[in-house]
Amino acid sequence: MNILYKAKRFGAIIAAAVLMQWSTSILAQDTIKVGVLHSLSGSMAISETTLKDTVLMMVEEQNRAGGLLGRQLEAVVVDPASDWPLFAEQTRELITQEGVDVIFGCWTSVSRKSVLPVIEELNGLLFYPVQYEGEESSKNVFYTGAAPNQQAIPAVDYLMDEIGAERWVLAGTDYVYPRTTNRILEAYLKANGVADEDIMINYTPFSHSDWQNIVAEIQRFGSTGKKTAVVSTINGDANVPFYIELGNQGVSAEDIPVIAFSVGEEELSGIDTAPLVGHLAAWNYFQSVFNDTNEEFIDSWHSFIGNSSRVTNDPMEATYIGFKMWAEAVEAAGTTEVDAVEQAMIGIEVPNLTGGTAVMNANHHLSKPVLIGEIQDDGQFEVVWETDGVVAGDAWSDYLEGSRDLISDWTEPTRCGNYNTVENRCLGSSSQ
Repeated sequence: MNILYKAKRFGAIIAAAVLMQWSTSILAQDTIKVGVLHSLSGSMAISETTLKDTVLMMVEEQNRAGGLLGRQLEAVVVDPASDWPLFAEQTRELITQEGVDVIFGCWTSVSRKSVLPVIEELNGLLFYPVQYEGEESSKNVFYTGAAPNQQAIPAVDYLMDEIGAERWVLAGTDYVYPRTTNRILEAYLKANGVADEDIMINYTPFSHSDWQNIVAEIQRFGSTGKKTAVVSTINGDANVPFYIELGNQGVSAEDIPVIAFSVGEEELSGIDTAPLVGHLAAWNYFQSVFNDTNEEFIDSWHSFIGNSSRVTNDPMEATYIGFKMWAEAVEAAGTTEVDAVEQAMIGIEVPNLTGGTAVMNANHHLSKPVLIGEIQDDGQFEVVWETDGVVAGDAWSDYLEGSRDLISDWTEPTRCGNYNTVENRCLGSSSQ
C-alpha cells in the first residue's frame, strides 16, 4: 500500500512537471518577439533613437489591429550604443537568448556589416532601413533603404544636369558606406568625363566637430571658376557642426550647393536652417510630401510620441514599409519561421508614404521613387525633382569592376546574392 502510494505520488509529481514545462513552452510562444537594434546613445543616437520609437509605434498599431497569427507582438529593445562590435553581440543575444523572430535595426553600414555574419550564422532576419553602399545581398537581410542607384547616382545626375556642376567634393565620414559610395561616384564621374583634378575627396571620423579648415578648403576648391558641388556622406552627429560651419562661412547654395544623403528632417530640427536654405538632400521620402497616407502617418507619429513638433524622415518610412511587409509576409506564410517569411516577402507590395507603391524585389531591395529636396527655413524640404515612377534598387553597382557582372536573385533556381552572369555561377557568399 505504501509502495503504491509512493508510486502514485511520484507519478503526480512527474505529471505536474510535464504540465509546468508545457505551460512554460506555451507562454514562451505567447508573443511574437520583435528585436529593436538601434543606438540610443553615442554618435548615432541623434538619428537612431527615432527609428527605435518608430518600431515601437508599429508594434503598438499592429497589436491594436489584433497582432499576427492570433498573437500579440512584444518589442525587445537594446542599445548597442554606436559601438559596432556590440551590434553583433546584441544580435546574438536577441536571437539566442530573447528568441526574437525578426530584428529591425542598424543605421550605419559598419553596424550592419558587424551584424551580417551573426544574422547569417543563426538564420535570423534583419530589416535595414537606411541608404547604403550596395555591394551586398544576403538571404537574411531586407534592404528597405536606398541603394546607390536610388539616391547617390540620381543626386549626381541632378547636380550635373540641373545645376551644371563641374567640380566635385565627395565628403564623408570615414567608414564603409561613404568610402564605397564615393568609389562608385568617382567611377561614375570619370565615366562622364570629369578629370581627376576636379574631384576632391575628404573623410572625417565619427562625431567630428571641427569643420572650419575643411569648409575653408571646400571654398578654395570651388574658387576656380568652375561650378562646384559637395556630395555629402557625412553621418550622425557630425552633420550639425558641419552645417553650422557652412552657415558661419557663408557657403550658400548659390555658390557651392551641398547635397546630402544622411541629412533629413531629424538632423535639421536642432539647428538654425536659415543660412542653409537651398542646400539639398536626396532621399526617397520627405515629410513635406502631401497625400492622405503620409498625413495619417504623421498624425499617428505625433500621437504616439506625444509631440506635434516632432518630424518624420526617410528612414522612418523605410522602417514603416519594412514592418508592413514583414507583417504581411508572416500572415501569408502562416508562421514567423525565417525561411518561410523570407520567401513570402518577395513580390509583396504595400503603399509607400509618397503616394505610390513599394515592391520587394527578388534581390531583397525595394522599388521606390527618388526625390531631391531643397532645405527650407523651417527645416523642411521642398521637392525640386523626382523620378517619374519607382526605381528598383540594385545590389551591385554597374560602375565597379567585379560588380557589374553580378546580380542578386533569392528565388529559385538562382537563390544567390551574387550570381555572376558571365561565369553563370553563384560566388557563394552574400557580399564582396
